[in-house]
Amino acid sequence: MRRPTTARRGIAAAALALALGLTLAACSGDSEDDPSPSPSASSTADAADDAEQTAVAAIKLEGEPGAEPKVTLPSTPFTVSSVIVKVLEPGTGDTIEDGALLSVRSVMIAGADGSVAASTYTGAPENVILSEDVGILHETLVGEKVGVRFAMAIPPQSADNPAVYVRVGEIVDVLPSQAVGEPVPPVAGLPTVTLDADGKPTVTPATGPAPTTLVAQPLITGTGAPVTAEQTLTVQYDLSLWDGTPVRSTWEDGKPVQFALSGVIPGWQEGLVGQPVGSQVLLVVPPDKGYGSKASDTIPANSTLVYVVDILAAG
Repeated sequence: MRRPTTARRGIAAAALALALGLTLAACSGDSEDDPSPSPSASSTADAADDAEQTAVAAIKLEGEPGAEPKVTLPSTPFTVSSVIVKVLEPGTGDTIEDGALLSVRSVMIAGADGSVAASTYTGAPENVILSEDVGILHETLVGEKVGVRFAMAIPPQSADNPAVYVRVGEIVDVLPSQAVGEPVPPVAGLPTVTLDADGKPTVTPATGPAPTTLVAQPLITGTGAPVTAEQTLTVQYDLSLWDGTPVRSTWEDGKPVQFALSGVIPGWQEGLVGQPVGSQVLLVVPPDKGYGSKASDTIPANSTLVYVVDILAAG
């Protein structure tokens, strides 16, 4: 069983992960054994890069914001040798900040012929945390405004997969960074939770023995759709032991996390399914629904765990 970790799905997720991987690979390729390029070779590379940057910036969009655009590439086949991100149309909404949870619509265009390979305009938007994990996309979008439309050109992944794709995305919203809904009165016998002005929880432990069965107690009831078992969730969470010993908090890290609900401990799977998106849930997880007899540096064996989970998005 795994602890909640960052995970991504969908065409937006694949593009982001690919962009990050290629960027890191490009940065790690230098070594003292590599011969320095000659001035002429360097100039040629710079010229090619400038041409690719110009070509990505020249991608044209037709259609109103909020609807799937018609995308026209400058030429086909369209090729790039590195990940390139360009703003095509600025937004007019709120400023996008580092760590924001973004709601994104996108269409993936095949570089070979300009056809549509996939689109999220026909389903639910995808949720992306704008952190340094998404590489050059982070650098491009921080400081832009909601509504911005951008292109991310993705080079071939390998000789066996020589396809080039262009993802054209639109930031349609910035989602709340904390639970928003109707507060639920506290329940006697459970840890109590107080929130600061930013929504960061402080947990006061309960007295008496820990429950031996899973407790999933809503603290704030959201208004979104109920969570289902196959979804990927975006959450903020605070973890402590039953005696109040703190273990970890995403609030300290400053950013929410994403994970596939199917890949975490049973206490999360059973306790969060059915909870409305936007809710804050207190989970008291007995050892058999957590990590059992396994110990770590921060969690002793056979621990009862106390989570405060803000469900920000699900998809």
